[in-house]
Amino acid sequence: MRTLVQLQSHLVPDLLETMVKRYRLLQYIRLKQPIGRRNLASELQSSERIIRGEVTLLKDQGLITFAKAGMSVTDVGETVFLQLEEMMVELLGLRKLGDDLAQTLGVSRVIVVAGDSDTEDWVKHSFGKACVNELKSIVKAGDVLAVMGGTTLAAVARMMSRDDVFAGTTFVPARGGLGEKVEIQASTISAECARRTGAAYRLLHVPEHLSAEAHESLVLEPSVRDILQLITSAAVVMHGIGDATHMAQRRGSLDIFTNELSRKQAIAEAFGYFFNAEGQIVHKQRTIGLQLDELQGKHVISIAGGQSKAAAILAYMKHRPSDVLITDEAAAKAILDRVKE
Repeated sequence: MRTLVQLQSHLVPDLLETMVKRYRLLQYIRLKQPIGRRNLASELQSSERIIRGEVTLLKDQGLITFAKAGMSVTDVGETVFLQLEEMMVELLGLRKLGDDLAQTLGVSRVIVVAGDSDTEDWVKHSFGKACVNELKSIVKAGDVLAVMGGTTLAAVARMMSRDDVFAGTTFVPARGGLGEKVEIQASTISAECARRTGAAYRLLHVPEHLSAEAHESLVLEPSVRDILQLITSAAVVMHGIGDATHMAQRRGSLDIFTNELSRKQAIAEAFGYFFNAEGQIVHKQRTIGLQLDELQGKHVISIAGGQSKAAAILAYMKHRPSDVLITDEAAAKAILDRVKE
């Protein structure tokens, strides 16, 4: 099939470009359905006239349907998309990009999705689809699935869907998070994952920042101790990787702390730990939840993308390569370019 498309592209030079354009259009509708034509044009930064022509063609082919709520992918469209997906990964070079990045970072497997999540918000939904597929291939009844907070994981949660594989599983927050926006707290995200999959869930209601005295007191509370034991027993951990300065500012840290991170040249954050470009830990926040030294034996899925995250991803992976990294092509290419420098 790949050879056939490559031969056709020599005879009809714009064939591949048109195929990719319509594939991505179908992909976007599938991720955001139901979606109106005007919103689709706005989010894809295209004119409504061009979008009208493209979606009309998709409708005539029976791939999408129109309704008052917006456009949705039909069963035929879903089948066509899934058949195209594997081929497009090859044709767009995403599989090779993932293989090259996995070898560079020492990660068992890297899944690269198309786009740049810095500028295309829908790419985070692609992260979600990729993460759900990964979970479906590994989880077993009785597994505990730990989830960190953040905007990327919140987008992943919105892509979760019911499947028998999640029966008997339990989602838990990997850390406390009171103090952040409620919609991106780990507890909120774990509850959303459970709601969409039909799994069970437990919550951890503790603050993000704690004094030494408060930390020692809270971890002795029976209810907190019980949920911490459950979190520690997690078979799977899903987490994001953040830019150090951005994460400190998002959590309302004082300027003196932000300046301290800058002095120590921290560029990445994960699990409350801050890393420099060499992957060395330069600071650790006092938090209640899963710690880095508790990841041994767990299936760790790191999810982060966008060209702006390249340095942070590279720094964290130098400290602890994950089992699976889900990222986008912009970040993948930027990381490989940095390594070549």
